[in-house]
Amino acid sequence: MKEKSIELLNKAVADELSAVHQYMYFHFHCDDQGYDLLAGLFKRTAIEEMLHIERLAERILFLKGEVELKASAAVKKIHQVKEMLELAAEMETASARDYNNWANECSKNADSVSKKLFEDLVQDEERHFDQYDVEMDNLKKFGDNYLALQSIERSKNLAAGTPPE
Repeated sequence: MKEKSIELLNKAVADELSAVHQYMYFHFHCDDQGYDLLAGLFKRTAIEEMLHIERLAERILFLKGEVELKASAAVKKIHQVKEMLELAAEMETASARDYNNWANECSKNADSVSKKLFEDLVQDEERHFDQYDVEMDNLKKFGDNYLALQSIERSKNLAAGTPPE
């Protein structure tokens, strides 16, 4: 019973580690291109994913399991914002789907605490998806002007002596 929960929790750790790596990669590249709003979004999401790892690890340890810190996927080298947002939305959708399924699996194995943890994570992943969806809509509506405005805003802040976050 608890072995299945530990297995699923470790799968989630692997997925969350992959997300942290991917989002930090996107953060670095958006920051380098002057897209402060998007860089900040990717960084904040990566930090939230790290907090997910912490919660998952605490549960694994409570169940007397071993926390496996192996990412499930390699970082994809994407530099185009549209492709970054599309991948991020796909990742969040897949995580929400998996966590819903895994919550049900934990329920079948009488592990209501792990079930609740997965349900809570679904809520966060759906919120992340919504944030990326909004950004994709902005990019679709405003095109490259949307990105240019972010770069101009950074230039104005730098000229005024206000460093980016």
